[in-house]
Amino acid sequence: MADAKRSVEVERIQTGVRMEKRLLKVLKAVAELKDMSLGDLLEGIVLHAFEGKSAFSPQTLKEIEQFRNIYGLTLHASDSHRLKERK
Repeated sequence: MADAKRSVEVERIQTGVRMEKRLLKVLKAVAELKDMSLGDLLEGIVLHAFEGKSAFSPQTLKEIEQFRNIYGLTLHASDSHRLKERK
């Protein structure tokens, strides 16, 4: 169990990424709910995804659904390779 609590030193860099506006609003809301930075949340999501695991508990998924409704996020995973930016 001690392994789960140990710190892992990393080197972070600043990056600029473009993301769908409503998706970003939901991510920021989840980060705020979990009292963590957006970067920490994204790192966790990606590390879980790389291992084929869900990053969220059933309770958090319910909360995310509420944020999706609040911010009008209707996109789904099946949309991910079909997004086209407005001009």
